[in-house]
Amino acid sequence: MSFYDLHLFCCQNERPPEHPRPCCGLARGEAIRQRFAQELRRVGYDRPFRVNKAGCLDRCELGPCIVLYPEGVWYRITDIEQDIPRIVREHILQGHPVEALRLPNPQDPARDIP
Repeated sequence: MSFYDLHLFCCQNERPPEHPRPCCGLARGEAIRQRFAQELRRVGYDRPFRVNKAGCLDRCELGPCIVLYPEGVWYRITDIEQDIPRIVREHILQGHPVEALRLPNPQDPARDIP
């Protein structure tokens, strides 16, 4: 049994600008985390939840990214004001993962990277 019914981890890893790999921290990782918490409160989500900062989730080239538990669904956030309300509405409240925003499962070689 988990302490939280919903637990989101938002990558906020930061690398120097000259680093060859991108980083979610410089791609608005903290703004994404704050917007998820704000949206969950706005819709009146009333079960125990937590929206945590995370270090590198190692999906750097696909970020900024989040992972949502207990399902373990990974998302890429490209538009904070559209993607986050959609994930909250469709996935968290209605139980339907948003396929258009999902990151590929690294164990599934058949799934293309968006």
